[in-house]
Amino acid sequence: MTDVTDPLARFRAAAAVRAEAGLRRALAPRTADHDGLIDLASNDYLGLNGDPRLAAGAVAAVREWGTGSTGSRLVTGTTALHAELDRRLAALTGCAAGLVFSSGFLANLGAVAGLGGPGVLVVSDQVNHASIVDACRLSRSRVVVTPHRDAAAVAEVLAAREEEHALVVTDAVFSVDGDLAPLADLHRAARANGALLVVDEAHALGVVGPGGRGAAHAAGIAGEPDVVLTLTLSKSLAAQGGAVLGAPEVIEHLVDTGRAFIFDTGLNPAAAGAALAALDVLAAEPDLPGRARANARRVRDLARAAGLATADPAAAVVPVFLGEPHAALDAQRICRDHGARVGCFRPPSVPKGRACLRVTARATLGEADFTTLADALRAVARSTGRSLHT
Repeated sequence: MTDVTDPLARFRAAAAVRAEAGLRRALAPRTADHDGLIDLASNDYLGLNGDPRLAAGAVAAVREWGTGSTGSRLVTGTTALHAELDRRLAALTGCAAGLVFSSGFLANLGAVAGLGGPGVLVVSDQVNHASIVDACRLSRSRVVVTPHRDAAAVAEVLAAREEEHALVVTDAVFSVDGDLAPLADLHRAARANGALLVVDEAHALGVVGPGGRGAAHAAGIAGEPDVVLTLTLSKSLAAQGGAVLGAPEVIEHLVDTGRAFIFDTGLNPAAAGAALAALDVLAAEPDLPGRARANARRVRDLARAAGLATADPAAAVVPVFLGEPHAALDAQRICRDHGARVGCFRPPSVPKGRACLRVTARATLGEADFTTLADALRAVARSTGRSLHT
């Protein structure tokens, strides 16, 4: 029992429980060269972080507009850069209009909470990102969570609802397993039942579809009036920020009523300038998305060759399943000892029993990188007794 006279005692007790379960987390500042490790943990899918073209875009923005946006976008926080970024993101993804937020997390909060509310049903995939989960909670809507990638279940829930309005919300590419939502099927279910479909393109933009235009574009539903996209600028575009894209009526509604938009300081100019430069690079090098996807398949093949459980990647994310948190932590340390920095995902980021390494494949990986990763994965397999080569 915790000491009621010590308001911090409960936190120490909870931390001890998490430590025993392998669920403690710690900040680990990296060096500019990733401590000499191959970066297979970040979301820099196209390898543009540190690209001199993006740096030049950020520097030019700071010189012209300063280091901060100075206010919310409705006051002083919208510059010509923000307006151009709104337009360019919409054009890339095939949408009619766009609205840039200061983070991808806030873009999801703004879209779901702003379009939902009392009298609006929200139907959410059971493994949607935490930002969508929190957005559902804040929306004040009735929320129904459906089985993963189950469009038939979504249609059933929509048809049985009592609410006049509804949203269907899904990741495009799911952030840990790296699988793709059945967007065409979900859109058919939503349209047949008068619902909006909200798709988070965070892990698809820049990687999925021709020219990296995203999963909705690849599924042939981008630009439909009942489809709303959200995305982040911090992954493939190597900047920071987020956006909501869709019909003009949707964007106007969020400008008028979206609390996550109205009351937040606008995206800083440097991030807007870097994101615009990244869009230029993506247009000039249309092979980058295909290279990222091909490298992800190669990572999958290396994991399977080592005897480790993995999944077929739809984009750049490749999971390596270990089961329990301590096993995943040990595997992450082994990879680090062999020269590779990989992600380690444990509950609550994944369900109990699904702890895993999360390996992200950049478009710019080379042969030496794959050799290092192969050695690391074989060492992980040996440590778990799963190797095909022992």
